[in-house]
Amino acid sequence: MSEKQSLRISIAEQQLYLQDASGRVIKQYPVSTSQYGTGNREGSFMTPLGQHCIHQKIGTGAARNEVFVGRVPMGVLDELQAAHEPLPEDIITSRILWLRGLEPGINQGGDVDSFQRYIYIHGTNEEDSIGTPASHGCIRMRNEDVIELYDAVDVDCLVTIEE
Repeated sequence: MSEKQSLRISIAEQQLYLQDASGRVIKQYPVSTSQYGTGNREGSFMTPLGQHCIHQKIGTGAARNEVFVGRVPMGVLDELQAAHEPLPEDIITSRILWLRGLEPGINQGGDVDSFQRYIYIHGTNEEDSIGTPASHGCIRMRNEDVIELYDAVDVDCLVTIEE
Protein backbone atom coordinates (compact mmCIF):
# COMPACT_ATOMS: atom_id res chain seq x y z
CA MET A 1 0.00 0.00 0.00
CA SER A 2 1.69 3.17 -1.14
CA GLU A 3 -0.53 5.77 0.51
CA LYS A 4 -1.88 6.21 4.03
CA GLN A 5 -5.48 5.08 4.18
CA SER A 6 -8.03 5.75 6.92
CA LEU A 7 -11.44 4.49 7.97
CA ARG A 8 -14.52 6.50 8.90
CA ILE A 9 -17.46 4.77 10.53
CA SER A 10 -20.82 6.55 10.54
CA ILE A 11 -23.19 5.32 13.27
CA ALA A 12 -26.16 7.16 11.71
CA GLU A 13 -25.55 5.63 8.28
CA GLN A 14 -24.32 2.22 9.53
CA GLN A 15 -21.52 2.52 6.98
CA LEU A 16 -17.74 2.19 7.02
CA TYR A 17 -15.76 4.26 4.51
CA LEU A 18 -12.25 3.31 3.40
CA GLN A 19 -10.53 6.56 2.44
CA ASP A 20 -7.30 7.40 0.65
CA ALA A 21 -4.70 9.90 1.98
CA SER A 22 -6.74 12.85 0.66
CA GLY A 23 -9.95 11.64 2.34
CA ARG A 24 -11.54 10.44 -0.90
CA VAL A 25 -13.77 7.37 -0.37
CA ILE A 26 -12.26 4.33 -2.06
CA LYS A 27 -14.81 1.79 -0.85
CA GLN A 28 -17.94 1.80 1.28
CA TYR A 29 -19.20 -1.10 3.40
CA PRO A 30 -22.39 -1.60 5.41
CA VAL A 31 -21.78 -2.34 9.10
CA SER A 32 -23.66 -3.05 12.29
CA THR A 33 -22.77 -1.03 15.39
CA SER A 34 -24.15 -1.44 18.91
CA GLN A 35 -27.82 -2.07 19.52
CA TYR A 36 -27.31 -0.03 22.73
CA GLY A 37 -26.13 3.13 20.96
CA THR A 38 -22.88 5.00 21.43
CA GLY A 39 -20.78 5.33 24.53
CA ASN A 40 -17.30 4.70 25.76
CA ARG A 41 -17.76 3.22 29.25
CA GLU A 42 -16.61 -0.30 30.06
CA GLY A 43 -19.55 -2.68 30.44
CA SER A 44 -21.90 -0.45 28.42
CA PHE A 45 -21.90 -2.66 25.31
CA MET A 46 -22.04 0.60 23.34
CA THR A 47 -19.92 1.52 20.33
CA PRO A 48 -17.24 4.06 21.31
CA LEU A 49 -16.87 7.32 19.44
CA GLY A 50 -13.76 9.26 18.47
CA GLN A 51 -10.32 8.69 17.02
CA HIS A 52 -8.92 5.15 17.10
CA CYS A 53 -6.32 3.17 15.23
CA ILE A 54 -6.01 -0.45 14.25
CA HIS A 55 -3.74 -1.83 16.97
CA GLN A 56 -3.67 -5.44 15.88
CA LYS A 57 -4.84 -7.56 12.95
CA ILE A 58 -5.89 -11.13 13.80
CA GLY A 59 -6.83 -13.86 11.35
CA THR A 60 -4.36 -13.66 8.48
CA GLY A 61 -5.03 -16.65 6.23
CA ALA A 62 -7.97 -17.90 8.31
CA ALA A 63 -10.91 -19.50 6.53
CA ARG A 64 -14.05 -17.49 5.84
CA ASN A 65 -16.34 -18.07 8.85
CA GLU A 66 -13.45 -19.13 11.11
CA VAL A 67 -14.72 -18.60 14.67
CA PHE A 68 -12.51 -16.72 17.13
CA VAL A 69 -12.95 -17.07 20.89
CA GLY A 70 -10.64 -14.87 22.91
CA ARG A 71 -8.93 -14.04 19.59
CA VAL A 72 -7.98 -17.71 19.16
CA PRO A 73 -9.21 -19.57 16.02
CA MET A 74 -11.52 -22.43 17.02
CA GLY A 75 -12.65 -23.82 13.64
CA VAL A 76 -15.10 -23.02 10.88
CA LEU A 77 -18.61 -22.12 12.07
CA ASP A 78 -20.52 -24.80 10.11
CA GLU A 79 -18.20 -27.55 11.38
CA LEU A 80 -18.40 -26.33 14.99
CA GLN A 81 -22.20 -26.20 14.80
CA ALA A 82 -22.36 -29.70 13.24
CA ALA A 83 -20.19 -31.01 16.10
CA HIS A 84 -22.48 -29.26 18.64
CA GLU A 85 -19.55 -27.29 20.03
CA PRO A 86 -20.54 -24.61 22.55
CA LEU A 87 -20.32 -21.16 20.97
CA PRO A 88 -20.48 -17.67 22.48
CA GLU A 89 -23.61 -15.56 22.10
CA ASP A 90 -21.77 -12.95 19.99
CA ILE A 91 -19.79 -14.98 17.46
CA ILE A 92 -16.71 -13.33 15.93
CA THR A 93 -15.77 -14.70 12.51
CA SER A 94 -13.22 -14.45 9.68
CA ARG A 95 -11.02 -11.49 10.74
CA ILE A 96 -10.44 -9.13 13.67
CA LEU A 97 -9.19 -5.56 13.49
CA TRP A 98 -8.59 -4.67 17.17
CA LEU A 99 -8.98 -0.96 17.87
CA ARG A 100 -7.02 1.24 20.27
CA GLY A 101 -8.42 4.61 21.34
CA LEU A 102 -6.25 7.66 20.72
CA GLU A 103 -8.01 10.18 22.98
CA PRO A 104 -7.10 10.01 26.71
CA GLY A 105 -10.20 10.14 28.90
CA ILE A 106 -12.52 9.67 25.92
CA ASN A 107 -11.57 6.25 24.51
CA GLN A 108 -8.14 5.64 26.04
CA GLY A 109 -7.32 4.83 29.67
CA GLY A 110 -9.44 4.20 32.73
CA ASP A 111 -12.92 2.78 32.25
CA VAL A 112 -13.29 4.18 28.71
CA ASP A 113 -10.39 2.31 27.07
CA SER A 114 -11.52 0.85 23.73
CA PHE A 115 -8.57 -1.56 23.59
CA GLN A 116 -9.31 -2.94 27.07
CA ARG A 117 -12.99 -3.17 26.10
CA TYR A 118 -12.00 -5.43 23.16
CA ILE A 119 -13.60 -3.20 20.55
CA TYR A 120 -13.10 -4.80 17.13
CA ILE A 121 -14.11 -4.52 13.54
CA HIS A 122 -14.96 -8.16 12.80
CA GLY A 123 -16.97 -10.63 10.78
CA THR A 124 -20.21 -12.09 12.10
CA ASN A 125 -22.54 -15.04 11.68
CA GLU A 126 -25.45 -12.56 11.81
CA GLU A 127 -24.90 -11.06 8.37
CA ASP A 128 -28.64 -10.42 7.98
CA SER A 129 -28.40 -7.73 10.69
CA ILE A 130 -25.70 -5.76 8.84
CA GLY A 131 -26.95 -2.24 8.16
CA THR A 132 -28.82 -1.99 11.47
CA PRO A 133 -27.53 -1.47 15.03
CA ALA A 134 -27.30 -5.01 16.43
CA SER A 135 -23.83 -5.57 17.92
CA HIS A 136 -22.63 -5.63 21.53
CA GLY A 137 -20.30 -2.66 20.97
CA CYS A 138 -18.05 -3.77 18.13
CA ILE A 139 -18.38 -2.94 14.46
CA ARG A 140 -19.66 -6.02 12.64
CA MET A 141 -19.17 -6.59 8.92
CA ARG A 142 -20.10 -9.24 6.38
CA ASN A 143 -17.38 -11.86 6.25
CA GLU A 144 -16.35 -11.21 2.64
CA ASP A 145 -16.21 -7.48 3.37
CA VAL A 146 -14.09 -7.77 6.52
CA ILE A 147 -11.63 -10.06 4.72
CA GLU A 148 -11.32 -7.51 1.90
CA LEU A 149 -10.91 -4.62 4.37
CA TYR A 150 -8.38 -6.57 6.45
CA ASP A 151 -6.22 -7.05 3.37
CA ALA A 152 -6.52 -3.35 2.42
CA VAL A 153 -5.44 -1.69 5.69
CA ASP A 154 -2.37 -1.72 7.89
CA VAL A 155 -1.81 -1.71 11.63
CA ASP A 156 -1.92 1.93 12.83
CA CYS A 157 -4.57 2.85 10.23
CA LEU A 158 -6.60 5.78 11.63
CA VAL A 159 -10.24 4.90 12.43
CA THR A 160 -12.78 7.65 13.18
CA ILE A 161 -16.08 6.57 14.68
CA GLU A 162 -18.73 9.32 14.55
CA GLU A 163 -22.44 9.77 15.11
